[in-house]
Amino acid sequence: MTEHQSRKFTRRAIVLGSTATALAGCATTAQSPEQTAILAEPAPVAPLMYAALPTEQFPVPAVDISQIDPRFWRQDIDYETDEKTGTLIVDTPNKYLYHVHSGGRATRYGIGVGREGFAWAGRAVVAYKRKWPRWTPPDSMVARQPELRPYSVANGGMDPGLRNPLGARALYIHENGVDTLYRLHGTPQANSIGKAVSSGCIRLLNQDVIHLYDTVTDGSSIVVIPDPSVTPLLVGSA
Repeated sequence: MTEHQSRKFTRRAIVLGSTATALAGCATTAQSPEQTAILAEPAPVAPLMYAALPTEQFPVPAVDISQIDPRFWRQDIDYETDEKTGTLIVDTPNKYLYHVHSGGRATRYGIGVGREGFAWAGRAVVAYKRKWPRWTPPDSMVARQPELRPYSVANGGMDPGLRNPLGARALYIHENGVDTLYRLHGTPQANSIGKAVSSGCIRLLNQDVIHLYDTVTDGSSIVVIPDPSVTPLLVGSA
């Protein structure tokens, strides 16, 4: 092989080698659509506020955050309102509950609200609150669902616990000293938050209702903003 031929062969080898390297790079970095989606949308990390609560009377499991949109996670936000500090504002259309603080701030919770036909709105007060409450469905509910008769008022209601529909805490809503039969209460069903699912009551994650219970006081005002898409039952609307 002549010196000229040797230099030509070497240049050809370099070109081919560079091409092979480039092709090898494409092969190792190419991703399937599924892999690309996984890389683009990493699973959210569960915040500590939704961890298990093993010291509760009935140990509360961690929230399955895959069942709830992160926008419904509890957070403190800027919130301007004419309502006084301590007021609870239920934004039914957007599925949020705000606990008003001073300085234009509020804690916002994601909620589940009443189904159409059971939705309600208006002004009332939080008369009192209970840890791990008993549940006694109203007679009207028992009439619709006779299987609930064992838990009726006459039969003493359902014992507290994780299966109890009121969850870990309940806040009891009265208007002019009269029980409205509506509650703010806990639920372990993360997939119900952000939806209209309950029979009128406002549900929060158990971890959230525990947090709310610890910060709200008896006698606090509650304002429920109606959803314009349904005809609400007005409570204390005067």
